[in-house]
Amino acid sequence: MAVEYVTYQGIKFPPAYNSEQSLRFAHKEFQVQDDDVFNVTYPKSGTVWMIEILSLIRSGGDPAWNRAVLNSTRVPWFTTRLGLESALSYPRPRLLTCHLPVQLFPTSFFGSRAKVVYTLRNPKDVLVSYFYFSKMCSSYEDPESFEQFLRDFLSGDVPHGSWFDHVRGWMEMKGKKNFFFITYEELQQDLRGSVRRLCQFLEQELDEGAITSVVENASFRAMQENKMCNSTLLPKDIMDQEKGTFLRKGICGDWKNHFTVAQSEAFDRIYQDRMGSLMEAFPWSAH
Repeated sequence: MAVEYVTYQGIKFPPAYNSEQSLRFAHKEFQVQDDDVFNVTYPKSGTVWMIEILSLIRSGGDPAWNRAVLNSTRVPWFTTRLGLESALSYPRPRLLTCHLPVQLFPTSFFGSRAKVVYTLRNPKDVLVSYFYFSKMCSSYEDPESFEQFLRDFLSGDVPHGSWFDHVRGWMEMKGKKNFFFITYEELQQDLRGSVRRLCQFLEQELDEGAITSVVENASFRAMQENKMCNSTLLPKDIMDQEKGTFLRKGICGDWKNHFTVAQSEAFDRIYQDRMGSLMEAFPWSAH
């Protein structure tokens, strides 16, 4: 069945959650508070993982909140119709999340002291994860083939727009004291060290026991088993988990099982052309 995407400022968004009005409100009218913390990602880059980490840090390592309350209530998607209602009634300090590119982010943010945590991931792994996600989520067009999805991804003709534009836009914030940049790969390699760095950025001191609890409860296995973040509570007509699992593998390098040599080389050429001097910042660029 064809999906009618919502388009805002030239970028496609999935229709079930977004409307042109909700996106415009988030962009132009949403009032950012100085103590807001935003979890920002391009899709399939560790969004849910970072929601769990930020929730656990906020609750001092106690997993009770993560296990009892849906992740979309703990950290509302303020660009969506339902998420906006949650965000507006959310007691301060708020945790908020979105996939917005920097040019569509709330304009009120840029005069505030609010913080952004931006997680990004090897784009080849993003593409593979996005391909499978699009097959099971009803508000995304089911890709005809991996080859076609690869072409669309490279041209930016996918929901939430171009990965390259998204990352390049947000990386212009690098070095600002209210912007924290981390990769999915760093979270994989050193979750404890990453949590410590996040605590420092958020000015939230946790003792070693609390940090251990964050690390244990934000593990892939813990998230797979937690109904509050694994999307199994969503009805089949929204997320058909018979077509795949929402939290699929949670690994780095799965792209090697999907790309042909020719596809990988073509991707690399476009990646190098589009990312240029930014490449040295990313752990996957050396491979």
